[in-house]
Amino acid sequence: MVETMNLNRLAYFAAVVDAGSFTRAAERLGITKAVVSHQVAQLEQDLGASLLVRTTRRVHPTEAGVMFHARCVMILREAEDAFDELAQAAIEPTGTLRITAPNDYGAAVLAPVIAAFTARYSACRVEQALSDQTMDLTSGRVDMAVRVGWLADSSLQARKIGSFQQVLVAAPAFADRIAGVLDPNDLASLPFVANMALREPLLWQFSRGDLDRRAVRLQARIAIDTTPGVLGVVRAGGGLSVLPDFLVADELASGRLIQILPEWSLPSGGIHTVYPAARFRPRKVTAFVEMLIAAEQQKRAIALAPGLAS
Repeated sequence: MVETMNLNRLAYFAAVVDAGSFTRAAERLGITKAVVSHQVAQLEQDLGASLLVRTTRRVHPTEAGVMFHARCVMILREAEDAFDELAQAAIEPTGTLRITAPNDYGAAVLAPVIAAFTARYSACRVEQALSDQTMDLTSGRVDMAVRVGWLADSSLQARKIGSFQQVLVAAPAFADRIAGVLDPNDLASLPFVANMALREPLLWQFSRGDLDRRAVRLQARIAIDTTPGVLGVVRAGGGLSVLPDFLVADELASGRLIQILPEWSLPSGGIHTVYPAARFRPRKVTAFVEMLIAAEQQKRAIALAPGLAS
């Protein structure tokens, strides 16, 4: 068993296999052929295996050498990525950061983070595209997305940075009408504002404890295709609706909205940062995500409304 592995020898060996000769490998590495030959021979001795077949015209890997070369390439690439990431972390973020996010989360949570980010990093600009439609990240026009809810299977890289709770709310003007509402099934007679940006804007799954479940289909009095638009109508007394806690926390705390059936819960969802596939991310992206995670942690630490789960 090898007690101490010299990683430089992996690079010398991989270079010989890629170049097909010790001479060309030495030229690529900028060292002498004798050094390359000695280091590869030492690697074979360390491993107790023959990695190369040497002829007068060409060098090619043995069966063990082919397998070991594939591993070396992976190890060297990971090491290169690690150095690149450290180099990125050591520099100040620069350039234009392009973000896409849903309307509600972008306005309620991302906007103050963007303001703080540009204040801290003066060499950065931010372009934010708000849409409740999922934007294609493979085009190269966006550095990152924030997606709220439930991620579909994707080849993109994603990281969960937080969660949110869905809350059934209405304007205080509805207080008298909801006084007798004790069960989700009692909601059918009340005017409902449907959020058409959702896949299922009218079917809601309520739960209380481990065993009590209700699946309720509501009838839309008003239908709107953006979440902030739904909030505006609900606040104006147009009906009740289900909205994410990050959008209504201040409304509930100030009394501009009231929560309906607080003892019943709706499914919670995730908040994810999503990126195009890449070996490593630019510093402007990692710096922004660090600030966004801090904002999420602060948000979850603040008590929302009495009886509202955080």
